[in-house]
Amino acid sequence: MSGNISYFDEVRRKLVHLSSLWMPAVMLLFAKYRWYLALFFGLLLIGNILVEHAYASGKNPALNRLYDRFFGGMLRFEVKKGMWIISGGPYVFASACLSLQLFVPWVAASGMCTMLLGDTAAALVGRRFGRHKTVNGKSFEGVFAFVIAGFIGISAVKYIVGVPHLPWWQILLAATAGAVVELFEKQLKLDDNFSIPIAVGAVLTLL
Repeated sequence: MSGNISYFDEVRRKLVHLSSLWMPAVMLLFAKYRWYLALFFGLLLIGNILVEHAYASGKNPALNRLYDRFFGGMLRFEVKKGMWIISGGPYVFASACLSLQLFVPWVAASGMCTMLLGDTAAALVGRRFGRHKTVNGKSFEGVFAFVIAGFIGISAVKYIVGVPHLPWWQILLAATAGAVVELFEKQLKLDDNFSIPIAVGAVLTLL
C-alpha cells in the first residue's frame, strides 16, 4: 500500500475523521467537568495506543481482522508484522486531552472543530480541485478550504456557547493559524491532528 491512497479511501478516512466531532460536542456539553474530560481523553489515548500496538504485533488474529475490516485500505502505509506506526487517532486524543488542560472548554472545542473540519476540507478539496501548488505538495485551494471550514467550525462554537466579543477577523485569524500549521506539518515535525488544535486554541486565548 502506498502513501497515495485512492480518493475513495481518502473520503473514507475523512468520514472517520469527522466522526470525531463528538469530542468537541462533549467538551461543550460537559464543560464544567473539564478535568474529568481531560482524564477521559487521556484514557482513550492510552487505549488507542495499546490497540494499535497489538495490531502491529499480529498476535491477536481476531483483533487484526476487526481492525482491517473497519480501517483496511485507509492506512497510508501498510503495517507489517512487528512494525508499529502510530495512526492519527492517538494524536487526536492527545490534542483533546492537552487542549482541555491549556484552554477553557469552548476554546478547546473550537480547536478540535477547526482540525476536524479544516483537515477534511483541505484533503478532499485539495486532491480533487488543487491546481495551484504551494509548499510540501499542497495546494492553495486546499489551504483556502481549510480556512473556510475552520472559520465555520469556530463560528458554530461561538454561537452555540454565546461567546461575546469575538469578532469575525479574530475567528479568521485563528482558522488561518490552523491552516498554516497544517501546511508546514513536515517542517514542524508534529502531527497536524495534534498541532492544529493547540495552535488555534493559543491564538484564540491570546486574542
